[in-house]
Amino acid sequence: MGLTASVLAIDAGNSKTDVAVVAPDGEVLATARGGGFRPPAVGVTAAVDALADTVARACTAAGVTSVTHVSACLANADLPVEERQLAAALHARAWGATVDVRNDTFAILRAGVPDPRGVAVVCGAGINCVGMRPDGRTARFPALGRLSGDWGGGWGLAEEAIWYAARAEDGRGEDTALAHALPAHFGLPSMYALIEALHLAHIPDVRRHELTPVLFATAAEGDAVARGIVDHLAEEVVTMATVALTRLELLEEETPVLLGGGVLTAGHGQLDDGVRERLAVRAPKAVARVVAARPVLGAALLGLDRLGAGAEEQGRTRDFFAT
Repeated sequence: MGLTASVLAIDAGNSKTDVAVVAPDGEVLATARGGGFRPPAVGVTAAVDALADTVARACTAAGVTSVTHVSACLANADLPVEERQLAAALHARAWGATVDVRNDTFAILRAGVPDPRGVAVVCGAGINCVGMRPDGRTARFPALGRLSGDWGGGWGLAEEAIWYAARAEDGRGEDTALAHALPAHFGLPSMYALIEALHLAHIPDVRRHELTPVLFATAAEGDAVARGIVDHLAEEVVTMATVALTRLELLEEETPVLLGGGVLTAGHGQLDDGVRERLAVRAPKAVARVVAARPVLGAALLGLDRLGAGAEEQGRTRDFFAT
């Protein structure tokens, strides 16, 4: 007969899924990694089916047949109604007696703080921000792109760079080195050639993400247009963080602001300085830092929070992911 663990922690992003099985004393019994979690593309049933394989591998490795609580932090769980729908789908799998589903940004936040208090801004393919207090209060945004008022993320930055470069080449906009740098990345001679290649799918849409590092490199070389785009992103990051801090009544308290996602953890000097300078003006008591811990740690800690685990148990879980 198998053992019962305390927490089945799931961090499922668009590109990969991490699962951890945690014992009552906080020991991590096993982990497993699987593919991305994309319910909008494949449907909830197929997305949860893909999770099931990764969960099964982790539980088998841990020698566990059941868990007390499932703590799932999932990409594309952007609205409360989506969280409820996904929670019902996970509950139907009977992996644990109770299930909590949150947006995956909460995992990054909880992984970076000693208790559930603070704000996280994540900028990867898209941009999102969440905040939480120990009393259970949260702040969040729909994070549905331009539909919900968002600006930024790797995809948005690439689109913005293309827009400015296209206008520079045909004379509608100001001159920018992006007009040469973007097509040159793909070995093309002009923005017209790049636009044609993208429009006709000779270059797959997914490769637009490759243009974000080109944008930052061009900004680092002093191009005014590229630097303006980077400054705009710094402004968006700080605006989201400040609004979340205000909603949670944390603006006047020393509060961590965690920065996560590929764009915010890449060490872009202008962006990093811009975020910190703006925070110092608009939220002077906020303490900005980059989250290096794996987000599945945050999902595990949220599960342990739910079960009332103490500092010793949570410390044991943190120690596992620190090695």
